[in-house]
Amino acid sequence: MRTLAAVQQKTLKSPIHCTGVGLHTGVKAALTLRPAPADTGILFRRIDIEGRSIEIPAHWSNAVESPLCTMLTDGEGTTILTIEHLMSALAGCGIDNCVIELDGPEVPVMDGSAAPFVFLIECAGIVQQSGTRHVMKVLKEVRVVEGAASAELLPDDHFSIGFEIDFASKAIAHQSVSVALDPVAFKRDISRARTFGFLHEVDQLRAAGRGLGGSLENVVVVDGDTVLNAGGLRYADEFVRHKALDAIGDLYLAGAPLLARFNGTRSSHALTRRLLATLFADESSWCWTELAETDAAWIEPAHALSA
Repeated sequence: MRTLAAVQQKTLKSPIHCTGVGLHTGVKAALTLRPAPADTGILFRRIDIEGRSIEIPAHWSNAVESPLCTMLTDGEGTTILTIEHLMSALAGCGIDNCVIELDGPEVPVMDGSAAPFVFLIECAGIVQQSGTRHVMKVLKEVRVVEGAASAELLPDDHFSIGFEIDFASKAIAHQSVSVALDPVAFKRDISRARTFGFLHEVDQLRAAGRGLGGSLENVVVVDGDTVLNAGGLRYADEFVRHKALDAIGDLYLAGAPLLARFNGTRSSHALTRRLLATLFADESSWCWTELAETDAAWIEPAHALSA
């Protein structure tokens, strides 16, 4: 009887660099993705703090609940904002170990999607490492609810995600998406979906010190029932696909891939973090396992997306 080989951990082949403006702070920052040894995980490193560098592991326990973005903190006043699009790209491309150096308070928004980070990862190259890829298998339903919003994890043999949104604007209205993810499906079906916002909220956001770097170059802007971006939408249901993109990035704050089905209804960054906290609060709700080569949803064939 043939023994199934375990899937190995992956990191980048070489460092790669980009610069850009932060969506909320409006501050320009340089970002470098660096290879990291097996079992490092995803580690953010602020290198702009005088006299020292500050490292913050990408883990839900270091995340602060926020409705507008996902923010990490070291607990002593240093933060890193808007990590979700980069985290989504790392998860979607199957990167287990990476050190992310940043010389500012916020990850560059780039074009508002995960696609530029997927491009960087592909340009850097991906290499297998000696360590076995461990994943978290969800063993029973975990659910959190806040008003009309909910988020849940269900046991499954692969990772898949479903999301549902409903807005009064006819440009968005009711949208739903369901996809079983692998790197091909992530790049094709999810990665290019951009963050979005409403024109009538711009002044309020900026008065609160948020959205200072937002523009039609990096945000899909909706005015009433109209999309203002000259190029229109990249997907007919780009809005819900971006919500799925955000959730993928936020769920990677578990510290490893999940074998589970995620369902989100009007869910937010804060609610996804609360879902992970609920999962980890019950040790009987998950276990570690190794990923075998037959678990194709993590290694190669693409799965069809349905709406």
